[in-house]
Amino acid sequence: MSQQQSPNDVSIDAIPVDIANTQSGAVKPADVPEEIRSITRGLASDQPPTNPLVVLKAARWWYIHGKGGTDPAFRWAIEWARHLATDTPSDVDQFDEFLEYLVAVGFADENAALR
Repeated sequence: MSQQQSPNDVSIDAIPVDIANTQSGAVKPADVPEEIRSITRGLASDQPPTNPLVVLKAARWWYIHGKGGTDPAFRWAIEWARHLATDTPSDVDQFDEFLEYLVAVGFADENAALR
C-alpha cells in the first residue's frame, strides 16, 4: 500500500472516512458516497442486499459519519446483517425508524414508498 492519505481523509477501502465529520449526526445526502447511498437505499427496497459484507460496509459508514451506535441507518444495517447471518426475523420497529430517518436525511420524501 503505497497510496498516500491525508490526515483528514482516511479510508480502509474505496470509501473515504472524513475525520472532520465523524459522528456529527448532520448527514447531508450530498456528503454520502454513491456506493453507500445505493446500499442504504437498497436496504429500504423490496430486494435488499443479501451479502452481509456489503451491508456491514454501509453500517460502518453510517456509524462513523452519522450518530454512532444510535444512528438509525447503522442500527438497521446491523439488524439486517444479523437477519442474514442467523435467518431470524428482523425487527419491524427498527425498519420503520430507518425509513423515517431516510426522510429526515433527505434520501426519500414522505410520500415515497421505498418498500
